[in-house]
Amino acid sequence: MFRDAHFDGWHGLVLQAVEAARRLLGTPTAWSTRLCHPTRPFTRDRAPAYHHPRLGGAICKIAMPAHRRPGESLLIFLVGVSLACFWAGGCERGTDTSRSPRGEGKESPTRGATHSRPQFVDVAAEVGLAFEHVTGATGEFYFPEIMGSGCALFDYDSDGDLDVYAVQGSTLAAADHLDPNPIPSPPPGGPTNRLFRNDLHMEAGGAWVLSFTDVTEEAGVGDARFGMGCAVADFDNDGDADLFVTNVGPNVLYLNNGDGTFSDVTSAAGLGDVSWASSAAFFDYDGDGLLDLYVVNYVNFTVRDNKRCYTPAGARDYCNPVSYRPVGDILYHNRGDGTFENVTSFAGIADSTGSGLGVAGGDFDGDGWIDLYVANDGEPNHLWMNRGDGTFDNRALLAGAALNAVGEPEAGMGVAVADIDEDGDDDVFVSHLTGESNTLYRNDGNGWFHDDTESAGLASDSVPMTGFGAEWFDYDNDTYLDLFVANGAVRTLEHLSGDPYPYHQTNQLFRRTTNGPLDHVTAASCDALSLSEVSRGAAFGDIDNDGDVDILVSNNDGPLRLLRNETDSAASWMRLKLQGTTCNRDAVGARVTIELADGRTLHRRVHRDGSYASSSDIRVHVGLAGHTGSSVSVTVHWPDGRRERWDNVSVRKQTLLRQGEGIPIP
Repeated sequence: MFRDAHFDGWHGLVLQAVEAARRLLGTPTAWSTRLCHPTRPFTRDRAPAYHHPRLGGAICKIAMPAHRRPGESLLIFLVGVSLACFWAGGCERGTDTSRSPRGEGKESPTRGATHSRPQFVDVAAEVGLAFEHVTGATGEFYFPEIMGSGCALFDYDSDGDLDVYAVQGSTLAAADHLDPNPIPSPPPGGPTNRLFRNDLHMEAGGAWVLSFTDVTEEAGVGDARFGMGCAVADFDNDGDADLFVTNVGPNVLYLNNGDGTFSDVTSAAGLGDVSWASSAAFFDYDGDGLLDLYVVNYVNFTVRDNKRCYTPAGARDYCNPVSYRPVGDILYHNRGDGTFENVTSFAGIADSTGSGLGVAGGDFDGDGWIDLYVANDGEPNHLWMNRGDGTFDNRALLAGAALNAVGEPEAGMGVAVADIDEDGDDDVFVSHLTGESNTLYRNDGNGWFHDDTESAGLASDSVPMTGFGAEWFDYDNDTYLDLFVANGAVRTLEHLSGDPYPYHQTNQLFRRTTNGPLDHVTAASCDALSLSEVSRGAAFGDIDNDGDVDILVSNNDGPLRLLRNETDSAASWMRLKLQGTTCNRDAVGARVTIELADGRTLHRRVHRDGSYASSSDIRVHVGLAGHTGSSVSVTVHWPDGRRERWDNVSVRKQTLLRQGEGIPIP
């Protein structure tokens, strides 16, 4: 075992060594608790009295579960420190996380090296994705500066390939503090959101070439407000993908005109709320065939009431959400005439508030109605269970999905929902702050969850990181869902003090090869996974239509990255595009079941939501390693309850499954 690149100094080295000692001594992996019992609360601002602020809690999670005898815990800790000393003297040192430029790192050794190494190459610059995120920072440390922004992959011009939308920041300091508006309008001539058209084409020699053209002005989607994220949906069921942008201030809804242009219909649609919105999700909560909209709001920040916060050393730094009052989320019902109705109170959504950042839908209890999971920053998460009558019940606390294993709220950022254990129900992954582990909530099929982070292998590697965008996807087409997490701190990292932007971290990829624990894998220095940046949003899709999933990553105060998947894999695959006729046209919320030759059954959902402030490709990508035939059997559970089967769906190509054209299933 080697020291992973993202651990800094002795903090991470000892942490990984203790984890190695635990495994070496054969101690249990499923524990009744994941933290020591501190003498005072462990918060993002203050660690327990005897804890190192980043290391102590993590060691307790690994070495000292409640049922372990004190002697066992001490033995594990001592063996772990011994291993740390050995590695420090005889193993390769970790990654240099200095940015040169923008923090390109050196080689990071791979854990789980028995598997083929992933290969993701950043091609953004060479294919024409010229975008640099701007925070507008002037030294006032306005809270929104450190939180943005997201991105999207969607086919806005219906030409069969994925286009790119990048959300931009702005400046808040230019406004007079006496301005009556809580969030002043941006100055003219500043940076704006950008839309890039994918001009994927074949050259004379038969090779496909990926390139992009900035079409922002002609498309009319260059919003200049302080952007946070975006959500894509065909909300009017006309076959064109529309675009909703979340802002610090008024949000924007762009209607796709079907001719390469968009119209700003925010006011007419009734969606111009002025709160600080982070993420958003379209879903059909009432089964009427129209996509409704859930908007996640964060805190009540205003320029006039900007708080002053500091590092332990006394330097100015960004505050955390505890400094501000949380703002309630909003649920909009799609009337079907181009307008939306605010039904937040009627639906029961107003009953609970939180500092929300991430959201994703799923039928968590299998009753046929789409529910919602919302990640809150530093407060209990929300699990909005759909009652089927237009109202929701927040059952997160009762269902075991609000807090971690020891009953504490964590700093929820991004959300990824998928059936990762092939049991037919959706599980929930939430990314968290440095000093906390990310959390995997395993679903028992009835909407009851338990914290399964440790046994899934997702705890210790995530403690040093602050995770944002995340998604389950099969990067190597081996049929098992892997996990990508975009990382970047929100407060100054101690080991980066003196760095021009001391928040950068490397992103992470976790590979799954069975239904057991995931392996954290890193990449060679030429690979984009070694970059150390302040990553936020992440969107996923096969951008060059070559049969594997690529990743679009948005960076705070940094360049947009397009991580083209060049992993060496000869595995088969298929891509499905669903089209509803009696349900919503995008078939959002549909479940796809794929029967494999080895008897396994894969379950995938049709969605664009999840991650952080971002929107992914709605097409369903399925890896089919080991499948030798030319077709597979696919069953679709449509959002309106109808079921159909297709027995001969071709592999290694994209197939359109239109509702009503399959074999009906009673």
